[in-house]
Amino acid sequence: MSIAENVGQVRERIRLAASTAGRDPNAITLMGVSKTFPAEAIREAYAAGIRLFGENRVQEFAGKADALRELHDARWHLIGHLQSNKAAKAADLFHAVDSVDSLKLADKLNDAARAAGKTLRALIEINVGGEAAKSGIAPDSAELDQLLAEAPRLANLEFRGLMSVPPYTEDPQGARPFFRKLRELREGIAIRGLPRVSMDELSMGMSHDFAVAIEEGSTCVRVGTAIFGGRAKP
Repeated sequence: MSIAENVGQVRERIRLAASTAGRDPNAITLMGVSKTFPAEAIREAYAAGIRLFGENRVQEFAGKADALRELHDARWHLIGHLQSNKAAKAADLFHAVDSVDSLKLADKLNDAARAAGKTLRALIEINVGGEAAKSGIAPDSAELDQLLAEAPRLANLEFRGLMSVPPYTEDPQGARPFFRKLRELREGIAIRGLPRVSMDELSMGMSHDFAVAIEEGSTCVRVGTAIFGGRAKP
């Protein structure tokens, strides 16, 4: 199947999942996760209506950015772990960083965004499953509270919500308690009414489990394989 056909199928799956949950499918954003795929594939997805793209590595996207400049209304989000020494390059290349996982990184990104004369949207990445191999701040941790408390002085970052990658299970239902935990964490932060911290966005759900994520309140699903196909093994 073509990328355009894949996008159509994914949008239909989003519609069905939203209907099951009693939600408006238009309230759920589809992100095309284009990591490892060439500019030609990204342009195909753009032609099929995708406007939000997620990339994992700063250097990889830097190598594709010039070939994609004609996609004027595309939005580029960094969704992979970002080392603080690459913050300046990330601030230059991306509209948003969806994987802020420490106050140190937030400080570096804020400085880089200020130097670039822009405001950078950001999501806080939560390690909802407590997995040692994954990035993210532990939920309900002092580190998370400190980052939220420092948000008002980070004038060039716009905190919009939370992101997470739950532990993988063959059965998509296995991700449900983790999605629910992230939603409940977001709700708990939102009712605190913290200055300059919006909790409008909840980025969770990928190709194999996004229907469950939508049922649990996801506002953005990150879909790669179901749009672009399988990735080559390293």
